[in-house]
Amino acid sequence: MRNKNFALSLSALVVFLIIMLWGDNNLFSFLVPFVFAHCDTMDGPVIKDAQKALETGNVNRVLIWVQKKDEAEIKKAFEKTLAVRKLNQQSKELADMYFFETLVRIHRAGEGEPYMGIKPTGTEVEPGISAADKAIETGSVDDLAKDVSAQIAKGILDRFKVVMEKKNHADESIEAGRKYVESYVTFIHYVEKLHLAVSGQVVHHGEAKEATPEGHHKH
Repeated sequence: MRNKNFALSLSALVVFLIIMLWGDNNLFSFLVPFVFAHCDTMDGPVIKDAQKALETGNVNRVLIWVQKKDEAEIKKAFEKTLAVRKLNQQSKELADMYFFETLVRIHRAGEGEPYMGIKPTGTEVEPGISAADKAIETGSVDDLAKDVSAQIAKGILDRFKVVMEKKNHADESIEAGRKYVESYVTFIHYVEKLHLAVSGQVVHHGEAKEATPEGHHKH
């Protein structure tokens, strides 16, 4: 259970780092841009639980993916789906998709994210998220921690080398000094964002706020 919880935390950290370091090509070599699309896919955990719920008739399997205030709407959609899917195969497919879309839409709204439709089976999942899921499935976080740590360490080292090289020539001219400042700012901001992410803080409109384990922010 400890490894599973740690993997979940790392998964959230991976996602957060991608968002904070958007546009960073070095980090993207391992973690391509992620826009909270994992739960929008037919292969994602939300729809997998929805399929199990419909097969077993147990709506509780999907209620964990929505907020308490949305339970009634999900239960209503679930009952409608169970009734319609009994008619024939075509009705079953249409009813199931209606339920999937309803569930994902409400789940996304609970995250404060827009619903952009459901992506088909086989949609490629970002490497970082795939690795986090694998860690949870296997119960081992070792490979994930090593991969993420290695990429972050490389990002820091690469920028450090650049800033030190520019620093050695900063006094040669104004232009050289400006290049040093540019590399300095890049390095400092990169490390700052990593530190804020690891310490559980986020930056919002220039103000750092602490993120709670539930994902809410303390003002």
